[in-house]
Amino acid sequence: MSEARPVCDYEGSNYQTEFWGKGEREYEDRVERIALNALLPKSGRLCLEVGAGAGRLTPLLAERFDRVVLMDYSRTQMEQARARLGDGNGRGHGRLTFVAANVYQLPFAPNVFDGATMIRVIHHLTDAPAALKEIRSVMASGSFILEFANKQNWKAIFRYLLRRQSWSPFTTEPVEFAALNFDFHPRAIRGWLGEAGFAVKATRTVSHYRLGMLKRLIPANILAAADALAQPTGEWAQFSPSVFVKSEVIGGGKQKEIKKIEEIFVCPNCESQLSRSGEAMDCFCCGKRWGSKDGIYDFKEPL
Repeated sequence: MSEARPVCDYEGSNYQTEFWGKGEREYEDRVERIALNALLPKSGRLCLEVGAGAGRLTPLLAERFDRVVLMDYSRTQMEQARARLGDGNGRGHGRLTFVAANVYQLPFAPNVFDGATMIRVIHHLTDAPAALKEIRSVMASGSFILEFANKQNWKAIFRYLLRRQSWSPFTTEPVEFAALNFDFHPRAIRGWLGEAGFAVKATRTVSHYRLGMLKRLIPANILAAADALAQPTGEWAQFSPSVFVKSEVIGGGKQKEIKKIEEIFVCPNCESQLSRSGEAMDCFCCGKRWGSKDGIYDFKEPL
């Protein structure tokens, strides 16, 4: 069982509406979709969306994968995602599965997924390397697409050179600019991915024009089109506030055959197999019981 780590909890939050629904971040939404579409594989069987929130980007994944497992620490976010998206193809037999769980203790068996994404999540993690290793442990093969907040962005560089901030954007250690909000250096991210068992295959820089003045003066679609042209430069240098990295599993195993969705789960406490019992799943190894209610598998806390 993993040691306890602080987790940023969006329980009770209406994040989708408050952050994305007011139109102020239409540009960011557009450019992230452009980057994700460019990096996603053409097809796959089972994708894990870590920190899915209310499912803003899930439809893009569902276009490429046979099935998508949405996971978030917040039950509220999973409830909102399910209300917005449904099951994808009818209750109980859908292409979307909703899971409330902790990224440091994933409730999934090894070799289950052949794809994974983690967008706008890692900046909330105090132990990013541990989370990356956990994600790798449940993947058999395929691509992992990670987005991170870039410490080495132009704004931070200028502020540092003008002595308006004390921390250096050029050093590799993370900087916590607010509680449970971190910026990371690209070199550190690449190193952690390698240590976790991933090989970096592509990098795209995103949100080059994330300036309030530009967003007020220039329509979001035009800014996004300009950003799309600049994104491939991430292969050579990363100075934008957001960076997308596509990596591939190194030395994966055979993907587990799944006949019913419950077969992907293990006990997050002891990693043993679970047995379905009505609306709950029981672990006969450690005795923990995990809930399943209103179409959401709840591994956040045992019953």
